Amino acid sequence: MISVERVSKEIALLTINRPPANALSRDLIVAIKDSIREFGSEPEPPALILSGEGDKFFSAGGDIREITEQPDMAIPRMREFHRMLCEVEHYAAPLICAVNGYAVGGALEIVLHADYVICSDNASFGFPEINHGLLPAAKGILQCAHRLGRRTAEKLLYSGDLISAQHAVKIGLVNKVVPIAGLAETALREARALRGKDLHLFSAIKGTLNNTVRMMDPELEEYTIRDMVRYLERESTANARQGFLNRKGS
Repeated sequence: MISVERVSKEIALLTINRPPANALSRDLIVAIKDSIREFGSEPEPPALILSGEGDKFFSAGGDIREITEQPDMAIPRMREFHRMLCEVEHYAAPLICAVNGYAVGGALEIVLHADYVICSDNASFGFPEINHGLLPAAKGILQCAHRLGRRTAEKLLYSGDLISAQHAVKIGLVNKVVPIAGLAETALREARALRGKDLHLFSAIKGTLNNTVRMMDPELEEYTIRDMVRYLERESTANARQGFLNRKGS
């Protein structure tokens, strides 16, 4: 589900491997969270490179089938997802996303919390939740506005449209676009460069950037759950989720 490779003392690779689309199930979210937390417990954590197995999907975001077939899973999964974003945000060393193919929904929220983002030239990004009877986590919505500016965030969140790698670098969502054949090598090079900085200073700068004016994490979690309860109970949003699954199965 997630493979871990320790390249060196300073660098580790986390690869999401949940075919066919690397969708974020509750178990996968917990595995990502626990892996980041484990590395973060080291006295001098390594730089982490997070990527997805294959050329087509970094991750298709939250597994809609899981919460459609198991509605009771929705809130526990969202709580774990919120906590996983907190682990990404507060990781005390560089965390780099190497995005191959689609990074949408919850996957885009992970990307928005990373310290550096490299993507392949075939990558696509977006928040399709509004079209599928869902919402991003409040923490992800806030980070989108924080990173990209409110108007750009509104356009992505309200439309549900996907944007290209070239557009993503233009708006500051990603740092660099490379051919897919060079993605892994470029990610390793950038990880070495960032991890070569003074780790204590890097962590301090990251903390200052992330702790600007915003709701605290417990408030964001409860805000997310409140909205989730509301949209899970609505017939129209349930129909939208089922319609998405029906289109996938056709």
